[in-house]
Amino acid sequence: MQISAQQLAELLTGIARAQAAIVNGLENELAGVRSGRIIPALQNVAHLRDHPQPTLTDLPVRVVLSSLGRAAGPDIAAIVKDLERLCSGGGTAEAPAEAMDFTKPAA
Repeated sequence: MQISAQQLAELLTGIARAQAAIVNGLENELAGVRSGRIIPALQNVAHLRDHPQPTLTDLPVRVVLSSLGRAAGPDIAAIVKDLERLCSGGGTAEAPAEAMDFTKPAA
């Protein structure tokens, strides 16, 4: 199976929205849990201060954080750009097809 950066970005966004819905449900039952416990924990895991540019490990957490924000939600175009940068093996914006090919074993 081959998946494009756009498809992966949309999948990450959908998962993040589901996680945000769970956090919002918890907030409805336990007032303050979102800002007092969940957001600080997510910010810590996202390495916001350590890595100005997200790594592949940080990117999903940052998508969840943007889903929890007051804005319209994650910017799929920005996620695609980050995925292409991260999966290209360097700082270039071009992602080779094999970088997103999950049918091949990992090197």
